[in-house]
Amino acid sequence: MPDHKAEGEVQGDSAAGKVGSFPRRGWRLWLPVVCLLLVAGYFTLGRAQAPPGKPGHGGQGMAVAVRVAQARAKDVHVYLNALGSVTPLNTVTVRSRVDGQLLETHFQEGQMVDAGSLLARIDPRPFEVQLAQASGQLLKDQALLENARVDLRRYKELWEQNSIPKQQLDTQEALVRQYEGVVKTDQAQVDNAKLQLIYCRITSPTAGRVGLRLVDPGNMVRASDQGGLVVVTQMQPISVVFSIPEDNIQQVLAKLKGGTRPLVEAFDREQKQRLAEGHLLTIDNQIDPGTGTVKLRAVFPNKARELFPNQFVNTRLLIEVLHGALVVPSASVQRGPQGAYVFLVKEDQTAALRKVKVGETQLGESVVTEGLNAGETVVVDGGERLREGAKVEIRGQDGPKGANGPARGK
Repeated sequence: MPDHKAEGEVQGDSAAGKVGSFPRRGWRLWLPVVCLLLVAGYFTLGRAQAPPGKPGHGGQGMAVAVRVAQARAKDVHVYLNALGSVTPLNTVTVRSRVDGQLLETHFQEGQMVDAGSLLARIDPRPFEVQLAQASGQLLKDQALLENARVDLRRYKELWEQNSIPKQQLDTQEALVRQYEGVVKTDQAQVDNAKLQLIYCRITSPTAGRVGLRLVDPGNMVRASDQGGLVVVTQMQPISVVFSIPEDNIQQVLAKLKGGTRPLVEAFDREQKQRLAEGHLLTIDNQIDPGTGTVKLRAVFPNKARELFPNQFVNTRLLIEVLHGALVVPSASVQRGPQGAYVFLVKEDQTAALRKVKVGETQLGESVVTEGLNAGETVVVDGGERLREGAKVEIRGQDGPKGANGPARGK
């Protein structure tokens, strides 16, 4: 009996332990669910208590800080932008026209020279000897010619007196003509020797900048040498060759046919500094079928030598001026599924969405062809946080922008 009681007590304690452990396991399972419910309720209450005009939602409670500008009328210059290369109008490789020894050079590398300036000198002594020989032969043949002419006059007198046959007179006339031909040949030899002496003085065929010296004094040079002595490149004026799309050819041709030379400006690689200003000279006679573009050449005075041969520059060609166009900052124009639009600021300091049509875009300003009037205020910064009727607070206003500086493209 005592054993059965003890066994019963043990079983009772085990059952009590099972019953007591059930609530602890249940709370462990339900605790995460309760936490999630509390967090969800917290956010739900927070949203319910938040004001409808909270900044960042474009509501009508709190005002959205924006920066604005006024639509205004101005003359807009329409440009075509292109990448161009500075190309000299004349580049000459100076070579010797005679064979001989290069005695001396009369230029410094990189200096500016005029057309006709002495650059180098070839040893003239061999050609001086040739000139002396040709001059001596000319004198000899001139003396023979003069003697033949004297004899001819005598033969004519004798023939008139029937003292000599006609054949002797004809022979003397032929001899005179023969000596006249010899004298002309001798004179050509003299002129050729003088020309060789002139070629011994090598001069610049054009005005420009002298490059690096290619041959040093003391070397033998020949007329057949391909390298030459030095390269002279014309710097003033200088040209820029660039390409435009074939769709814009008619606009350019219309300007050229009208007798006007459109303005062309050259900028540096970063399109921050304007290097030079010139005008369009001509257009190429064919379109490149590979790129669908046509080449144009513009001429620049280059008085300060801002442009350098083979330099890459950004060019912009003025093709049209829109007088009295309505412009707004390009940052104020937004685009959506229905097209371009801007936000206006009304007198009651609320935003109003207005659909617009945009034309040219130049220098950070866009031309509005429809939808706006001059003097209306548009939102430049902060429009992405606005909606129709939202309260706005003006924090700044953009003023008119200058027209100087590189274009951003069409």
